[in-house]
Amino acid sequence: MTTDRTDTTGSGHRRRARLTSVLITVSSVALLGSAPSGVSGQHPARASDRISQLVAEMTLDERLSFVQGRWDDPRQQEIGESGYIPGVARLGIPPLRMSDGPAGTRAAPDSTAMPVPVALASSFDDRLAREYGKVLGRDGRARGMDAVLAPMVNTMRVPYAGRNFESYSEDPLLNSRMVGQEVRGIQDEGLIATTKHFAANNQETNRQSIDARVGEQALREVELSGFEAAVKAGTGAVMCSYNKVNGTHSCSNETLLTSVLKEQWGFGGWVMSDWSGTRATTDILRGLDQDMPGPPIGPDYFGAPLKKAIQNGSIPVAALDRSVTRILGTMQRFGLLRCASLQGPLPGCSLPTRPRFDAPASNAVAQRVAEDGAVLLRNKGDALPLARGAARDIALIGTPAVEPVIGGRGSSQVNPTTVTVPREEIVKRAGHRSKVSYHPGVDTIGTVIPGSALSGGAIDHTGDDELTTRTYDQTRTLTAPEDGDYLISIRSTLSNRTLTVDGKRVATGHSYRNDTLTSTSARVRLTAGTHKIGVKVEGYHDDSKLQVQLTWTPPQTARADLARAVAAAKRAKTAVVFVYNEQTEGADRTTLALPHDQDALVSAVAKANRNTIVVLNTGGPVTMPWLNSVEGVLDMHYPGQMGGAATARLLFGDAVPGGRLTQTFPLDDAHTIVTGMPRRYPGVDGKQEYSEGVFVGHRWYDQKKMKTLFPFGFGLSYTTFSYSGLKVTPRPDGLRVSFRVENTGERAGQAVPQIYLGPSPKVRNAEQPVRKLVGYQKVRLRPDESRRVTITVAERQLQYWDSATDGWVKGTGLRDVWVGSSSRDLPLHSKAVLRR
Repeated sequence: MTTDRTDTTGSGHRRRARLTSVLITVSSVALLGSAPSGVSGQHPARASDRISQLVAEMTLDERLSFVQGRWDDPRQQEIGESGYIPGVARLGIPPLRMSDGPAGTRAAPDSTAMPVPVALASSFDDRLAREYGKVLGRDGRARGMDAVLAPMVNTMRVPYAGRNFESYSEDPLLNSRMVGQEVRGIQDEGLIATTKHFAANNQETNRQSIDARVGEQALREVELSGFEAAVKAGTGAVMCSYNKVNGTHSCSNETLLTSVLKEQWGFGGWVMSDWSGTRATTDILRGLDQDMPGPPIGPDYFGAPLKKAIQNGSIPVAALDRSVTRILGTMQRFGLLRCASLQGPLPGCSLPTRPRFDAPASNAVAQRVAEDGAVLLRNKGDALPLARGAARDIALIGTPAVEPVIGGRGSSQVNPTTVTVPREEIVKRAGHRSKVSYHPGVDTIGTVIPGSALSGGAIDHTGDDELTTRTYDQTRTLTAPEDGDYLISIRSTLSNRTLTVDGKRVATGHSYRNDTLTSTSARVRLTAGTHKIGVKVEGYHDDSKLQVQLTWTPPQTARADLARAVAAAKRAKTAVVFVYNEQTEGADRTTLALPHDQDALVSAVAKANRNTIVVLNTGGPVTMPWLNSVEGVLDMHYPGQMGGAATARLLFGDAVPGGRLTQTFPLDDAHTIVTGMPRRYPGVDGKQEYSEGVFVGHRWYDQKKMKTLFPFGFGLSYTTFSYSGLKVTPRPDGLRVSFRVENTGERAGQAVPQIYLGPSPKVRNAEQPVRKLVGYQKVRLRPDESRRVTITVAERQLQYWDSATDGWVKGTGLRDVWVGSSSRDLPLHSKAVLRR
């Protein structure tokens, strides 16, 4: 079809442009997908025709505005979005605004800071995942957003990966079920879900360039399964990742984006790049539909360069039209084209009504997720819940008790609407006749280094003394008063930051908050005397206003802090120690050990008081050299803004920990899936080899028969459960597994029975796990209550990917079936003969 349009060029001149445009006929299923509840749509055939007409009516520049994202929205400060496209006002097509995720919608002025996704997944509760998604959807819509950059469903392959807390699990089934329900929940509320990062984005080290070399079977069965589930759930968008997959950057990877995602899975939404993840203008020919976020933050690939390529014929305009059609099709599915027409905005028309921001409803879900996702790892002698004298005389130790660690760092950080503080909630719950003291034990914030110890004076550019430059780069001389370990921190607002000591980089980090100081810290051993300290802070925008501090905790202060904490623990009947780690986008952990000498703190407190409870505010596995010295360990993960209230309720028994581990806790750094294997992680010569194949997480530990600190699926309760009466029945559509679960304790509680399947004896040309998770269910039981649970294992869980035939094949023959409470506690066993 040939059309004549008046085109406005970037220089403002108007000229006649003759564009040969092939209007793409998109099937109604591919274009519209299956609209989730709460999302409006039109008759598919009419919808497809209407979009084609809108695309044909647009100028070239207008079409380009859909595929080249932007950062210069005049409402950016008000709305706080991460990027947007401006729409076409003359046709009634509105802007599309995007918010970061996935632990809440990161919008202005604030939003609900949810427990991180690993906490959600630890609940093993599909219905709760949908409610979690609804909070993101409702909050995002209320704050003026149209899409959220969530959920994240990358596999927790490497225990050190900095962003593991933003995802769900090391297990593909749990990933798939969580992401499917969260996508549905987000889109129930009319917000477009963007499932990320497609694909194999499983480490932060060299994330922009690392080449993930992964076999077809492992790719299909492990990493891609979650994305396929998101597509089946109707995700409106998919974000491609920075890394390469088998030699080609993800956002340039035609095999992934076109063949697998769009053709094989029938994905009808659009593919956007991770921010500055586009590699070439020709990526639009490979399956990428939108380059985000564009200038001034990132390079321009789908703006002026694409326009030039279309005008000189090196890229057909049909490729552009395909991408615009996909974006508009998704916008229409969500009611955003309700007022669009070829003649201009429809008179009297309004877009879908945005909900009010419902803080009480969102807080209720956030608190429930924090409680149901909390994992009780140790409870010697029923030390928890706290009762009688142990509940009335408590020493709280650790800075997270007063400065809550509600989330990890990076683009997932949310400016919360409120924050419940553990100390305040515990004092309130303990009652006015109780004694609750607090000591930091390890001061991880410190005080500003005084001018007497730092050449050029103290670095404290806060308040009225904030900086108006984008970059702050200083090298100063620090005078250390004694030999010992010093905690040195750069504290700043929105920025990248690097700390060096005597020319060696000791810490790097990011802050995505423009209203609050956050820290990048390092514990360094210094000798008495002078040392060179380098402080570099780079803001994200030319008009950045930076607040910067340089703080320390010198050895003398650290010794005094520890002594006071130990003395307080010795006087109290119960010591509750809050410990944390600092997982972040942009950097992986270097060890599973807790930072800042917190292990020594726990050991010292436990030595002073046998009744010591440890509360973990961590994003993944940590080592616990003190484990046998403490009475209880409660893993709260990063519990979100209601985490303080949830922690208090759990400690006192007003709520019951409902979580189970979604990732294996290794014994230590010498017993991980990547230990001694640099080609596996972090990679060699720019390549990382997924040599473990399908043996990821608990599958690898089972294959190696390696002892763990805590296995996948593990979690205690304040009661006990028994399992009996296993029956296994093969069916044409899968496997029917039934058994009885009984609460044998004196309190109500939540069991999470898990079903594992053994390998097929008939398979010779593919890898098979020793035990594969194929089903689970959350079961709530009163004391002495028993229930027969029936779970249908889907046929896909009985299959493996056959690379030779390029398809799924059922593993037939006599196969083992186990049922129990974790991957290493499986009291029920049976066998089933599976036939094609």
